[in-house]
Amino acid sequence: MVNKLFGTDGVRGIANQYPMIAEFAFDLAEILSLEVCHEKKKVAIGKDTRISGDMLEASLTAGFTANGVSVISLGIVPTPLITNSVPHLDVDMAIMITASHNPYQDNGIKLIDKNGDKFPDKFYARVEGLLDNKQKNNSTNNRNDNKNKSPSPLGRVEKSVNIVEAYCERIRQIAPSYAALRGLRIVLDCANGAYYQIFPQVLKDLGAGIIAINNAPDGYNINKDCGSQHTEQLSQVVKDSHAHFGLAVDGDGDRIILIDDCGQIIDGDQLLCFLAQYLKKHNKLKNDIVISTEWSNLGLGKFLAAHGFAHYKSKVGERYVIDLMREKDAVLGGELVGHIVLADYARSGDALAVAVVLSLAYLEDGRKMSEIFPIFKPYPCKIENIRFSSKEYMMESVEHEDVKQALNKAKAALGNDSNLIARKSGTEPVIKLRVEGTDVHLVEKLAQDLKSLISKYQK
Repeated sequence: MVNKLFGTDGVRGIANQYPMIAEFAFDLAEILSLEVCHEKKKVAIGKDTRISGDMLEASLTAGFTANGVSVISLGIVPTPLITNSVPHLDVDMAIMITASHNPYQDNGIKLIDKNGDKFPDKFYARVEGLLDNKQKNNSTNNRNDNKNKSPSPLGRVEKSVNIVEAYCERIRQIAPSYAALRGLRIVLDCANGAYYQIFPQVLKDLGAGIIAINNAPDGYNINKDCGSQHTEQLSQVVKDSHAHFGLAVDGDGDRIILIDDCGQIIDGDQLLCFLAQYLKKHNKLKNDIVISTEWSNLGLGKFLAAHGFAHYKSKVGERYVIDLMREKDAVLGGELVGHIVLADYARSGDALAVAVVLSLAYLEDGRKMSEIFPIFKPYPCKIENIRFSSKEYMMESVEHEDVKQALNKAKAALGNDSNLIARKSGTEPVIKLRVEGTDVHLVEKLAQDLKSLISKYQK
């Protein structure tokens, strides 16, 4: 089980505080050089627009090149560009420096294997153990283990060439022609992140009229009051500009949020339904399978079952969605928060690929977005994010006996047609509490009671 450092999406923290410091990045690169980079002796590194990305990239690069591994510097690119491109780069692995939807103060390191996939939990556990041992040795030996290293061979650093255009062309080819989106007016919130240039340009290339906002990153404004987590500005611009709809991404571009023509948020469950119907209509939904997570609304499963879809749920996390998609041989999966995976076009959540398919489906449908959605009636649900001062306190909070008993009693009170989850976040020190059932008043009361109880252990 991965615990101290690596969560479901790599390692994250506050920039310039452990583990997001130069020394940690160097040590991690050294371990990855020995554990992964055997065949090609080459790694690709990309980053989002955070000010700390340069520091972490430089440290990772130093760690790799000092150990004979060459680095392809991809520059500022979205995560889905890397996952799609890695198989064509002739590298042993890739790294994306990002904290996704988090503010600029945070950063993270995502590890991606040579096929464009995330590594399994057992791999992260092994890397953690090696890091622990290395740090203990460093403190006692003061890095004297490096004194006999040879200056040859050392790795080189090269810049990527044409990788962005190659990715954009693959996305453009989803559409039947370069004029396929003509007549659309779309507002794009680029979150001042990695998609700030690519997202509006590709949709323009396909004929759409684009109003781009939050597309001027300065290193500090990534996700700041914008993007997938803060859609208020996007909603207002959509209404003021009489746009057909709006789309928001997060800092690294692996999640997407839809805003309808009236400025209302359409969540990932509803979007998953719409895409499933469109793909099935065109015989592109393999085996009519849709994958979501245990965090999805119960109304989604009811709708899919009633309309002839096969529906399976994974654990929370894009990686687990993708794993189950491969197990079930599915081409569509996603999460409530907007990670949508279209396996025919992308290896991971890809906001741009989803935007193109969504736009094609919208034009074919002919109705306004506000008339299309909601597709299903969601169950009453209350979600609470309970933040802790450290990961350790967060991990312990739901293990206390009184919390366990309260959770069991709440499950019994909600009955069979319900969903109750107290989940330890894999990316931040947060307990994500989800209470869902048929009685809205009971749902709200239980959510408040459980939040108050768990919050006692925040410290």
